[in-house]
Amino acid sequence: MKIKFIHTFYIFIIGSLFTLTNCADAGDDSDIAKDTELGSPIINSATNVTSEGFTVSWTRVYNADGYELDISINEDFESFVVGYEAKSTTMFSEDVYGLDEGTNYFYRVRAVSSTEKSKNSGVLQVTTLEANGPELTTYLKDTATTFYVGMAVKSDQLTDGSKYDEILKNEFSSISGEYEMKMNIIQPTKGNYDWSKSDALVDYATANGINVHGHALVWHESTPDWLENYTGTDAEFEQEVKDYITAVLTRYKGKVTSWDVVNEAINNTDGSIRSTVFSQKMGNDYVAKCFQFARDADPDVLLFYNDYSVTTDITKQAAIFNLIDNMQTNNVPIDGIGFQMHIQYNSPSVAQMETAVDKVVDRGLKLHFSELDVRVNPDKDITELTAERAVAQKNKIKEVVEVYNAIPTENKYAITIWGMKDDESWLLSFYNNYNEWPLLYDTNFEIKKAHTGFLEGLK
Repeated sequence: MKIKFIHTFYIFIIGSLFTLTNCADAGDDSDIAKDTELGSPIINSATNVTSEGFTVSWTRVYNADGYELDISINEDFESFVVGYEAKSTTMFSEDVYGLDEGTNYFYRVRAVSSTEKSKNSGVLQVTTLEANGPELTTYLKDTATTFYVGMAVKSDQLTDGSKYDEILKNEFSSISGEYEMKMNIIQPTKGNYDWSKSDALVDYATANGINVHGHALVWHESTPDWLENYTGTDAEFEQEVKDYITAVLTRYKGKVTSWDVVNEAINNTDGSIRSTVFSQKMGNDYVAKCFQFARDADPDVLLFYNDYSVTTDITKQAAIFNLIDNMQTNNVPIDGIGFQMHIQYNSPSVAQMETAVDKVVDRGLKLHFSELDVRVNPDKDITELTAERAVAQKNKIKEVVEVYNAIPTENKYAITIWGMKDDESWLLSFYNNYNEWPLLYDTNFEIKKAHTGFLEGLK
């Protein structure tokens, strides 16, 4: 009996200690939970979009007593839609009414409790629909009177009487070869030039009073195999490049008014000169050398440097303008800069575009928005072109044209659309995404709202 009692006593003591330890741990956990920062909601894409409103929803946040919703017409939330600055709600969604039709809105939400507020959720964009009505049908080139309106074309599209031919003659005052005026097409093997496709483009333009912008003399992605794998000396390689540039510009002197001399020479990662066969064999100053070769071959042609992500990649933007500044300081001939403008319906912002554009104007150069298309499905979240995205694309095109049209006339050159109709855009194969509608015309050659946006941007 005594042994049994002692055994039971020890079990009681040990159990009590275990219970006390657990209670202490529970108290610590409660303090930790109490001090944990309130989580931010995850906001969802808007639904039930109409011409005057939409529904926005978000995820529940543990320990939140409610939420505050902000809605603005700019992504920096410099001002708010009346009634939607920190609008309080205890629900997980909000029906928004009383908005303007065909307008971009930005929204965000944060959780609140009795003691704190969370950080804001991410910011999403939604575009209210437009009342149904006819799209504007004025021709682009008739409205854009201070700069060229261009189109990227292929030689097999230029058959007289075709739909391409009809639209090009009516709408566009300039063309660029989408890929048929590049080195691997014109000089596929050493010493052998094939002018057939480039001549077709230039002859068509000359016959129809259309400007030609040449694209592009030197680009690492269009280097023919024989030059990419060149076995001669560096000096011989440089002479090959000079001979090529001289041959092309001599052939088209007086017929092609401008050229992208070098395309995409700057790395995205750090703004350095991209390592290519050109930089490896000619040095990092190969860009300047190519511009000088071009000027020596044609004293009158306009010479452009062309690149992408100039408005959104600040590191790359700085590097490009450093390159340009060095060229200007050393009297290297350069007349303009091409911003490729492969953009999205929700990016870049007007402020980003204006900042980059001003840098061109400040340097007294011409600006070419050279390869414009506007993706409406960058996140692959739609399977058809919705009314909302069509209006959002229209609004972005309008912003692009407004920004460009506002610069001084002497700095303008052209806005070139990179392709005619949606189903032929290079983006379809590049992103392996066939649900994309980035251009001004649909698959049936019918104008889209994006076309109207271009015209509205010129007003």
